[in-house]
Amino acid sequence: MTNHWIDLKNADVILAMGSNPASNHPISMKWIMRAREKGGKLICVDPRFTQTAAKADLYAPLRSGTDIAFLGGMINYILEKNLYFKEYVVNYTNAAFLVSPDFKGPAELDGLFSGYNEKKRNYDKTTWSYQKDESGIALKDPTLEDPNCVFQLLKKHYARYTLDKVTNITGTPKDKLEAVYELYGSTGKPDRVGTECYAMGWTQHTVGTQNIRAMTIVQMLLGNMGMAGGGINAMRGESNVQGSTDQGLLFHILPGYNPVPNASLPDLATYIEKNTPTTKEPRSVNWWSNRPKYITSYLKAIYGAAATKENDFGYGWLPKLDVGQNGSWLMLFDRMHQGQFEGFFAWGQNPACSGANSNKTRAALAKLKWMVNVNLYDNETGSFWRGPGMNPKDVQTEVFMLPCCSSVEKEGSISNSGRMAQWRYKAVEPVGQSMADAEIANELYFKVKELYKKEGGAFPDPILNLTWDYGEKDAAGKVKHIDIHAVAKEINGYFLEDVYDTKVEPPKLIGKKGDLVTSFPSLQADGTTSCGNWIYCNSYILKDGKEVNMMARRGKDDPTGLGLYPGWAWAWPVNRKIIYNRASVDLQGNPWDPKRPLLKWNEAEKKWVGDVPDGPAPPMGTDGKFPFIMKPDGVASIFGPGLNEGPFPEHYEALECPLEENSMSKQRINPTIKIFGGESDAFYSCDSRYPFVATTYRASEHWQTGCMTRHCSWLLEMQPQNFVEISVELAKELGIKNGEKVIVVSGRGEVEAVAMVSERFKPFKLENSTVHQVGLTWHFGWQFPEDGSGFDSANLLTPTVGDANTMIPESKAFMVNVRKA
Repeated sequence: MTNHWIDLKNADVILAMGSNPASNHPISMKWIMRAREKGGKLICVDPRFTQTAAKADLYAPLRSGTDIAFLGGMINYILEKNLYFKEYVVNYTNAAFLVSPDFKGPAELDGLFSGYNEKKRNYDKTTWSYQKDESGIALKDPTLEDPNCVFQLLKKHYARYTLDKVTNITGTPKDKLEAVYELYGSTGKPDRVGTECYAMGWTQHTVGTQNIRAMTIVQMLLGNMGMAGGGINAMRGESNVQGSTDQGLLFHILPGYNPVPNASLPDLATYIEKNTPTTKEPRSVNWWSNRPKYITSYLKAIYGAAATKENDFGYGWLPKLDVGQNGSWLMLFDRMHQGQFEGFFAWGQNPACSGANSNKTRAALAKLKWMVNVNLYDNETGSFWRGPGMNPKDVQTEVFMLPCCSSVEKEGSISNSGRMAQWRYKAVEPVGQSMADAEIANELYFKVKELYKKEGGAFPDPILNLTWDYGEKDAAGKVKHIDIHAVAKEINGYFLEDVYDTKVEPPKLIGKKGDLVTSFPSLQADGTTSCGNWIYCNSYILKDGKEVNMMARRGKDDPTGLGLYPGWAWAWPVNRKIIYNRASVDLQGNPWDPKRPLLKWNEAEKKWVGDVPDGPAPPMGTDGKFPFIMKPDGVASIFGPGLNEGPFPEHYEALECPLEENSMSKQRINPTIKIFGGESDAFYSCDSRYPFVATTYRASEHWQTGCMTRHCSWLLEMQPQNFVEISVELAKELGIKNGEKVIVVSGRGEVEAVAMVSERFKPFKLENSTVHQVGLTWHFGWQFPEDGSGFDSANLLTPTVGDANTMIPESKAFMVNVRKA
């Protein structure tokens, strides 16, 4: 989230699109309803009339997979009606930047951008560049009239997204479409603000990243970024998803969103040169220019005294990706399916049910020699070898079960969707032989280290040189039990030597050797500081000589009245609750909206008052800096050349869809997605065998694949079986009655379900056809309940294809059929 949960109460308009907060994020709905109590309006856009829709002031249906068409129409409406916040757009975005005259877009190239290579399925982005002056700074036209400026290119691109065209693609009635555009477009004024809440309904598409990009363009045009009650807010599906990505869960990032090095970057200097952005713009903060400090301090945190200047601070010990290697979920299981892995740790997950095309996932597990399942309970992954369609005699995989304990049986922190890290105490002792994840990792580490010492190996240095000072050690040097506070302190970081500010005379002491680092501006690139994750620096500090766990604070004061609660827990970075908050003021530092003053410049004292500012620089009307500090040019990117499929979001159909053509262009699907070519990866569009659009979603009573909630008898009683929700019209057409058992089938598999005949789905009227959509939950699996009465996973139906940038699977739009069992 750019903002945070409580901040939803400050919005004038909330758009719930790609999410169902009333059902799946009920606490967020508390704050949405607070906004409504103050006169705010809730818009719900969803293929299904959800619990959120029932509370909304305005509901609009749309066919799954057509969000960019819907949002593109909104962009066009905002531009046509002059609803955009011009002063914000000109000063705080790249709308005025001049793009190369050689750049061409889908309006000219029938669905493609300039530079496309059909054979490689990628783009040469040479023409996606800015015109620059002799100093290397982008040329700008603040009048926004130059035909090559971003603003005019945006208008040209989205002029094609007319109300009629969008209605014919999305199936959204024209009057509903216009009502949504008018209401949300009303927030393009200084004293009004709108926010967006999205979840997997936006991300799990082949255009998932661009779905979110489209909404950020809307927010930039309306001046809603950096504002109290504004922003783009990802509603995470689990209480620590944000924290896990912060700490480097994904294959391509280290903790703190530093890139994982690849084999073309042999030393630290090359890594820093390649991954540290530069800028010629004198008013840009360009915060990522500090990457040398963050990566060096990270290396010192993990390798300690073994990391020296002479050995490149241990950079050579970091694992390196092959150039171009993609280690995302779909790619891992594709390689596993090809027999390219011997072993696999399934840690706190259930891929046999959560992975797209689950039949392929389960077949892949059978190609392993061994697998370790770390979980609270046995599940479909741990028992895949005895599941449907499996003959245990034919499975070579040896499975080990390591029981771990639940969140209430261990101490530590979680970081929620709003970037707030909250410390949790241990309520009860672990049950039986179960252990906390950190304890399991501790046992594994010392056993692996022992084997390397005893037997050697191809490359033992990364293991043997790790620091692991997380608790009292026995005579052999093994940590007996993990002190989770020691881990938290290492993440925050330490001064390893006395550190001075040499920019002043005489030099001023910043921090003493052995003390916790107070904040990431104090981190150094010379090896004198350590920090396991720079964005968490300031989370565990030394104050008045005492160590303070900022995440454990529980202060309830709210001096601004905006719900910032600066004394409750701690949010990264540096307890800043709203990112890019210096965009909430005008060029003189006065709040755009005096009713919601997030920040205000105190000219007399030369400082900001309110939330923790995005840096101390004064406002732009003086000698200040641009507010979007993580961008090299300092402004928000309406034109975004960093994504694979184009600098502006363009509507493409899902890989599987009911239409033979894309109404916007001849380019039916995203031209840069990876097409998997295996027999199990087949896809079926406009195939009469699979005539209905399907999507997956959650129910309030279950969580994820149901591995925990299906073992809670009261929750299972409330939602005992998988169901498929179908419209009254489709049920009549198929002769299916509510409560009957049916079979839902796709080109990859089939699953039993109970038919829920409902008015919450309605047929979509498109240009020349009627399209039906159905929906299933993905909480169930064959392993529990033990009698199989809950049926199996809906992911047996979903295709092997992912977003062109993140590779997240397209589980929200695919084609199926439904028949009586």
